[in-house]
Amino acid sequence: MAGVVKQVTGGDPLSLICVVGPLPPPSGGMANQCEQLVRLLRADGFDVELVRTNAPYRPAWVGHLPVLRAGFRLLPYLLELWLAAGRASVMHVLANSGWAWHLLAAPAMVIARLRGTPVIINYRGGNADTFFAGAPRNVLHMLAGAALRVTPSAFLQRVFSRYGLTAEVIPNIVDLSRFIPSPPRCFGDAPHLVVTRNLEAIYDIPTAMRAFARVKPSFPGARLTVAGSGPELGHLQQLTVELGLQDSVCFAGRIDNADIPALYSSADCLINPSTVDNMPISILEAFASGVPVVSTSAGGIPDLVEQGVNGLLVPIADHEAMSREVLRVLQDAGLAMALKQAGLAQARKYSWPQVRGQWLDAYRRVGAAKSKLTPVIRTNGDLP
Repeated sequence: MAGVVKQVTGGDPLSLICVVGPLPPPSGGMANQCEQLVRLLRADGFDVELVRTNAPYRPAWVGHLPVLRAGFRLLPYLLELWLAAGRASVMHVLANSGWAWHLLAAPAMVIARLRGTPVIINYRGGNADTFFAGAPRNVLHMLAGAALRVTPSAFLQRVFSRYGLTAEVIPNIVDLSRFIPSPPRCFGDAPHLVVTRNLEAIYDIPTAMRAFARVKPSFPGARLTVAGSGPELGHLQQLTVELGLQDSVCFAGRIDNADIPALYSSADCLINPSTVDNMPISILEAFASGVPVVSTSAGGIPDLVEQGVNGLLVPIADHEAMSREVLRVLQDAGLAMALKQAGLAQARKYSWPQVRGQWLDAYRRVGAAKSKLTPVIRTNGDLP
């Protein structure tokens, strides 16, 4: 296994960090953050063991069997958790709401407790308030039992506070080495607008499409790329016909994480129409790419996007307001440049050099509760 060989001593609270979370594919906010965190920690020489919550099915044909596949994935997952928890000095669990909590995060917490390993719950669900309000009491009890609760935004921190739970904010990471701002260009009457959210109801792609339809009269050559996949595809394709946009809207499907920078480099504006959100990675990536952002003010977005400074905010489901703000960006080069520069400055706050120290401090504080008794030598390998 290629990587850095690191001598680990018994008193080091960071002798082994276990990260529990998903990896692409499919790409998504949590999966991308998990991949980046593990990769960057390993690149800095830290010993990290990853337990995937979305490991490939083995054998592959099991993935086509809706009920059976759950067991084929769950049993190996529980075994990996048990073994990793016994080795780790701290377990970092990336958690979400709903069934993802019950099936993935909760078992990790139970096993870590049985193995005496302190847990950091890195909670990332934008609809946490709704989930907490209707969840069984044991959900909040388990959260309270974590050694540390971390959210990526002050928005979720405020939600936790409403339920009597403290949490620290450690923001999402944007890898600035992957995103290079494009020089200013003249797009004439053919600007390129992009939406990089999955085709699910909570992301309200129809509002973005209706806004785009109102932009077209001013920019006849405008085109919209919707990068994502999901159950709303058929409905959205029908909507393009109803709006007369079938020749101007491209449903690109799920784009590999490695190819996302190229999409942003071709974009003149990012539209984010979501109705529920926390701290969208897509907005951070647009900032890092020098792409002006027009977004709804859902959830924690106003904690990331400052109206009129690094982006433009509109009410949820208001396609008229969204089209007006998109037109402002496209028609006012000075405004677009100001948003671009402020977005680049904002992105730097979320780069790995800025966020790294916060995670290491959290790991050291929590990991000090469990020290290794014997020296070991481990090898950092590539992501599975």
